[in-house]
Amino acid sequence: MPLALVPDRPRILIAGGGYVGLYTAMRLLKKLRRGEATVTVVDPRSYMTYLPFLPEAAAGNVAPRNLVAPLRSALTGAEVVTGHMVSVDQETKVAQVRTAAGHALELPFDHLVVALGSVSRTFPIPGLADHAIGMKSVEEAVSLRNHVVAQMDLADSTTDKAMKRKALTFVFVGGGFAGVETIAEVEDMARDAARDYGNVRRADMRFILVEAAGRILPEMGADLGVWTMEKLQKRGIEVHLETSMESCVDQHVVLTNGVETDASTIVWTAGVRPNPALTHFGLPLGPRGHVDTLPTLQVRGVDHVWAAGDNAQVPDLAAEEGAWCPPNAQHAVRQAPVLADNVLAVLRGRSPKEYRHRNLGAVAGLGLHKGVAILFGKVKLKGRPAWWFHRLYHGSRVPTLNRKIRVFVDWTLASLLKRETVGLIELEHPRDPFTEAATPPGAPSREGAPRTG
Repeated sequence: MPLALVPDRPRILIAGGGYVGLYTAMRLLKKLRRGEATVTVVDPRSYMTYLPFLPEAAAGNVAPRNLVAPLRSALTGAEVVTGHMVSVDQETKVAQVRTAAGHALELPFDHLVVALGSVSRTFPIPGLADHAIGMKSVEEAVSLRNHVVAQMDLADSTTDKAMKRKALTFVFVGGGFAGVETIAEVEDMARDAARDYGNVRRADMRFILVEAAGRILPEMGADLGVWTMEKLQKRGIEVHLETSMESCVDQHVVLTNGVETDASTIVWTAGVRPNPALTHFGLPLGPRGHVDTLPTLQVRGVDHVWAAGDNAQVPDLAAEEGAWCPPNAQHAVRQAPVLADNVLAVLRGRSPKEYRHRNLGAVAGLGLHKGVAILFGKVKLKGRPAWWFHRLYHGSRVPTLNRKIRVFVDWTLASLLKRETVGLIELEHPRDPFTEAATPPGAPSREGAPRTG
């Protein structure tokens, strides 16, 4: 709907359309009385991405379009602005927004919900920015899948042993959920794909997982972390604990434990940090850049501003004093309805409630029919039962019924049909073939060489 400031109607401005932004807006739209308030969502993307499914998208188990929810269709009745929130004046309660068209927009508000999420946490490692790929967006997941298959194509078509070895070496940095699930899913996909190649076998591939801590999947506990590591190692995945990557210049990976290798694929999943745009919001920040938030999800000292999810430092009332809720999807999804209800309570003159949760546990997919899970801190599942629970849990959390149905259809087809292992590397530069065809004979091509055709 078009932006319009309705007289005598307060505006609830939501910065960010991720977990917290989308679920908060959906809850508000469901519970607001007619004409009670205007809900406005600002995000650079016009869709929300369900991040736990990125590893499955990289492996081809879920179609990329099915793990994103278009904000406009999911938030009927809200104002959706595609753009960046540049700054916020807390005294005048006005946000400065730059739209996708490059226009400056001023948005007055009565309540502000800060839900910008997080970005990849990186370090000044030589070569990292030039050669690594993250796993924070559906675009990165699709690009990784296409790249891996393209490297298998390259390896199948060359007799150069060094080139083949480099093409089939895959390094993943980070042993948390994102790193472990991604390397497990991609290895599973590559193993299946190798059956279709005449010159590529699984034994030719080298998968390396690098983790700076002393174990992987720390949220799962020591025993399940060890079990997962042993299962990965049985699949031929090297796991290097208490190890970091020193350099990856020219795709030559150097690890702190002395291991060196050329690798055409370097995936970075070594944690996240709050969105750096928070520094322009005029809000109190914690030591790591998170918005300092009360248990009510109100920003400390700023009653009209609220924050939750990855960009918020929310006290964990279910843990010991001084603990904070970890930046994961489980908390974001559960904080959002509490935040929405508290905004409505304040609008209606009531007191907000504190966010208190019961830990549901954690689940991780390790490829088709393989997984690990811990439920309510007690029940531990391994293998196929954990994989089923992983799918049921995350399938139920995907936003909108439309997306839920599409995801479960994807899974059903994958269980009945052979996995698709096609890489569309041309998606990275889709205009290249046309540009080449449209270039007159004799004129320089994109690479600078004259055309002779």
